Amino acid sequence: MRFLSTILLGLVAGLTAVHGAELRLGMVGLDTSHATAFTKLLNDPTDKSYVPGGRVVAAVKGGSKDIDSSWSKVDGYTQELTGKWGVKLYDTIEAMCADVDAVLIESVDGRPHLAQAKPVIAAGKALYIDKPMAGSLKEVIEIFRLAREKKVPVFSSSSLRFAKSTLAVRGGSIGTVTRAETSSPCHVDPTHPELFWYGIHGVESLFTVMGTGCETVRRSVTADGRIEVSGTWKGGRTGVFRQGTTYEGKAVGTKGEAAVGAFDGYAPLVVAIMEFLKTGVAPVPEAETIELFAFMEASDESKKRDGAPVSVKEILTRAGWNGQ
Repeated sequence: MRFLSTILLGLVAGLTAVHGAELRLGMVGLDTSHATAFTKLLNDPTDKSYVPGGRVVAAVKGGSKDIDSSWSKVDGYTQELTGKWGVKLYDTIEAMCADVDAVLIESVDGRPHLAQAKPVIAAGKALYIDKPMAGSLKEVIEIFRLAREKKVPVFSSSSLRFAKSTLAVRGGSIGTVTRAETSSPCHVDPTHPELFWYGIHGVESLFTVMGTGCETVRRSVTADGRIEVSGTWKGGRTGVFRQGTTYEGKAVGTKGEAAVGAFDGYAPLVVAIMEFLKTGVAPVPEAETIELFAFMEASDESKKRDGAPVSVKEILTRAGWNGQ
C-alpha cells in the first residue's frame, strides 16, 4: 500500500517526539516463534542484530485451539515475553491499543487476522501483519479496504522478501526479470489453502523479483511428487514456485542471472517494519500483496481442476477485487 497521509505523518512524528526514538509496540498472537524472535531483536540492545526504534511492551495472547502447533506453544512463548522481556498482557486488543503506538499481529493462524486487525485499524494504529495476512484472499482485500478507509498504514510480508540478493534483483541488478524459480518448504495445514501456511515464503520471494502482472497459474507436481506452481506474467515472463527443503532460487534477466530466495534471518524484515512504522509508508505495494494471494488461491483452484491453468483475474473478481 503506497499511500501517505499528512495526518499520519504528523501522528507518527508526534509519537516519536513523545517517546523519543522508541515506539511502544503491541503484539497480538503469542503462538509463533516470530513473537519471541522479533521481541528479542527489538528489546535486546546486546543482540548482534538489534533493531533500534521500538520496544514490545504489550501483548494479547491469542492462540487457535484447532491448530496444535498454535495451542501447544502459546503458553511457552507467553512466559518468555512476560518473564524475560516484561511484556504486559491485555485481555483485549482494544485495551492494548490504548497503551501502544503501533501493533504487530503475529498469530500463526491467518484466519483470525481480519478480526484482530479491525480494532487496531479502528484505533488508528499503524499495523504489520505477519504471514499469512489472512485466511483468504477476500479477507486480505477487506483488511486493505478498512485500512484505506481509516487512512491507517498496513502491510504484510514474509521475511524472505527482504533477503539481500532478492532485493538486489528487484532493484534491477539483472535488468528486467524474464524468468524466476524459487523454492521453500511447503508444510500444509488443512485449515488454510495449500500455499498459505508455509509455501508463502517461496511465493513471496517469487513476487519480490517478478512483481505484479501474473495472468494465469497452473498447479502440478514434479516427478518426485513435489508441489510445482507455474505462473505466466504479462509479456510472456514466467515464474515458478516449487516445494523444496531449502530457501533458494534463481532469476534470469535481460542483463544476466542471479541467485534469489535466500533466508537472511528476521532482522531485515524487522528493520523494514520499523521504517514503515515511523514513516507510514508500506514497503510492499497493496496490489502486489493482493496478487500474491490470488496466485496462491489460483493454485488451489488449478489443483481442483486437475492442473488446468486458472486466470488470476477470475480469482480476483471472485474475491471482489476491482483494483481499488
